[in-house]
Amino acid sequence: MRLQLITHSYLPERTPPQRRWTAFVEAFRAEGWDVDIVAPPADPGHVPAAGRSAPPAAGGASEAWGPRGERIHRTLRWPALGGTRDGRFLGHIVHAVAAIPVGLRACRPDLIVITVPALPTVVAGWTLSRLRRVPLIVEMRDAWPDLARDSKVSTGLLSRLMESLVTGTQRAADLVVTVTEGFAERLGERGISRVDVVGNGVPLAEIPAVPGRGRTAGSLNVLYLGNHGESQGLETVIRAAALVRGAPEGIDVRLVGAGTRRAALAALNDSLGAPVQMLEPVHGAELRDQYAWADTCLVTLRPDWPSFEWTVPSKTYELLAVGRHVTGIVMGEAARILEDSGAATLVAADPESLAALWRRLAREPESTAVGDRGRDWVALHADLPQLGRRFVERARDTVLRHADRRTPYNRH
Repeated sequence: MRLQLITHSYLPERTPPQRRWTAFVEAFRAEGWDVDIVAPPADPGHVPAAGRSAPPAAGGASEAWGPRGERIHRTLRWPALGGTRDGRFLGHIVHAVAAIPVGLRACRPDLIVITVPALPTVVAGWTLSRLRRVPLIVEMRDAWPDLARDSKVSTGLLSRLMESLVTGTQRAADLVVTVTEGFAERLGERGISRVDVVGNGVPLAEIPAVPGRGRTAGSLNVLYLGNHGESQGLETVIRAAALVRGAPEGIDVRLVGAGTRRAALAALNDSLGAPVQMLEPVHGAELRDQYAWADTCLVTLRPDWPSFEWTVPSKTYELLAVGRHVTGIVMGEAARILEDSGAATLVAADPESLAALWRRLAREPESTAVGDRGRDWVALHADLPQLGRRFVERARDTVLRHADRRTPYNRH
C-alpha cells in the first residue's frame, strides 16, 4: 500500500513533528508501504548546521529520496515571512495551497494522512482525499481548535473560517488520531466517533542517558530548553529567577531556544537585572552539553488556557529519556504523566512557589537524582518505534474499512 503524508516539517529539520514522523515512516516502510511526503522546503532555523545545504531556487518545487526509501516532494518555496505567529500562519497557507498540485503529481495513494497544528494543511488533505477518492486520517498533535480559542487567535473572519474547516475535516475524516486521551474524549463528546490515540514519544534507543553532575547541597542548575512562545508562560520562570538571585543556595537558570515571545522575554529579563541566562537554540553535542549542565529541567504551560488540561509538551518525553529530573509547571494529563514517571516534581505556576521549590531542591541534592525512572517510563509508554507500529495498524485498518465501500487502488 502507499501512504501520502502532508506535513509542515520533515527532514533535514529537527522538530517534534519531524522526529515523530521519521520514526513512523520507518515503521510504514518496515511493513512494506510506499511513502510519499509532501512538505515545504526546510527552514534553516530548524536544521543543524551540519545538515544545511543550498536551498532550492525561489518558486521551484523539488523532489528527493529520504533515508528510509520515502519520496519527499517539496512544495513551492516562499519568501521569508518572519518568526511571528501571523507570518508562520501565512507560510502554512502557502504550503497548503501548493501541496494540492504537488500531491496530485505523486503516485495515487491508498491513504492520506495530514498532521496538525499547521491548520491550513487540513484543506489540502481533505481536497486531495476527495480528488483521489481515498481515506483520510487527521492527526491532531495539539488540541485544535480549542487552543485557537484559548490563545485568542480565533477572533478574525479568517481564523473563524479556519476553525470551521478544522472541525469539519475532523468530522469528515475516516479517522482522527490524537496524542492525548483527554483530547480524544473531548472530540468524542462532540460526536466525532472515529477517534483513536497514538501518543507522543521519542526514539529511546537513539537517546542515551546523560549522567548527572553529582552536585552537592547548596547549588542548583535549572534549564528550560524549547520554544519561547505564548503557550509556555516563561515570564513566570524569569520572575522566579529574580526572586532567587543572590540567594545563599546558588541557583542558576538558563532559557535555551527561540520563539515569538523571545524578544519580550529578553526585555523582561533585562528589566529585572538579567537573572536568567538566555541562549540560542542548540543541536547535537551542544544539546547534550546543556542536559549535562542541568540538575532539573522545566516543562511548563501557562495555567489559564483550559485546553492545556489535555496537552502534553513533546519535550516531556525527551527529558525523561535523558534521565533528568523534571520540574513540571503543568496541569491535567501532562501532570499525571510526570507524576506517574516518578522523575518529576510538580509546582504551581507562580513565581513564589517556583522559587521556593528551587531553594528546596538546591538544599537536597538527592531530590533530583532520578536514576532510570524516567527512561523506564518512556520504554513502557512513549517509545516512538512502538508508537509507529501502532499507527501503521490504525492506517491498515482504515484502508481496509474503506475498501469495503469502494474499489481500492494500488493492488501491488
